[in-house]
Amino acid sequence: MDEIRWLEVAVNTTPDKLDEVCAKLAAAGMDSVVIEDEQDFLSFLEQNRQYWDYVDQELLDRMKGVTRVKFYVTDDGDGHAQLEQYTRGLDCEYAATPLTDNDWAYSWQKYYKPLEIGERLYVVPEWLREEPVPVGRVPFYLNPGLTFGTGSHASTQLCLEGVEEHTVPGRDVLDLGCGSGILSIAALCLGAGSAVAVDIDPKAVDVAYENAALNGIGKDRYTVRAGNVLSDAALAAELAQKQYHLVLANIVADVIIPLAPQVPGLMEEDGVFLCSGIIDTRAHEVESALKRAGLTLTQKREKNGWVALEAKL
Repeated sequence: MDEIRWLEVAVNTTPDKLDEVCAKLAAAGMDSVVIEDEQDFLSFLEQNRQYWDYVDQELLDRMKGVTRVKFYVTDDGDGHAQLEQYTRGLDCEYAATPLTDNDWAYSWQKYYKPLEIGERLYVVPEWLREEPVPVGRVPFYLNPGLTFGTGSHASTQLCLEGVEEHTVPGRDVLDLGCGSGILSIAALCLGAGSAVAVDIDPKAVDVAYENAALNGIGKDRYTVRAGNVLSDAALAAELAQKQYHLVLANIVADVIIPLAPQVPGLMEEDGVFLCSGIIDTRAHEVESALKRAGLTLTQKREKNGWVALEAKL
């Protein structure tokens, strides 16, 4: 059977004309459209944050100011006739882009490229795993999904740099607010003995395990739990039954600040606490919380308005 070929039709409009464009398309017989709007996009990201650490800045930039209506027709005579019918009377520009059936599902992948972090890490989208890895780099494979971050956000980069610097072969890692598991899995790829990861959203458990499996890491070395260490005393006590060389928290200031008092009980004597996801204007609040918890700030990394802090006992 011949492969179906499609046209992706993108109608560029403005927020005030969106309803009018959709109404005209519906009147012409097109009843299945995708609306790309910056605010809807940002709301979608906020409601589905369990799937990523931070969304790539490039993707955010591409969506800035966008109001677009997309629909699909087959790339043949019938589809072209439908396209003419649907777009007749539209007073705004549109573009029709040929897609194969495979492209329809995976064309977004072109926006994700391998990313060098620090001196050794090499974050690679899973579908590019056959490409050569630069000499001296440790590959970390990740399947980010349609809008899932691949580590290119400044905050995640800062945290990954810290993971690279402080991961000690054979020593253990605790990842609080793990999301997709990017930080703890990177530590395991760099030789950490084992890692425990926790996230408030139960859906993050499967996502992290799937990303670990892409790197040949199983449940013998990696444990992912769902729960809130701030409100679940039993979970907090369970985690505190052992100490970790590296404790990670790539979350936000409003979570790191109340979390700080628990951190010393989770760290080995020579351990490191690495926290990120902190907007630079709030770094001083987090620094103060770490000091009140009995921790000593040892390093501060900054990039593009984001801050990562390192502290020791």
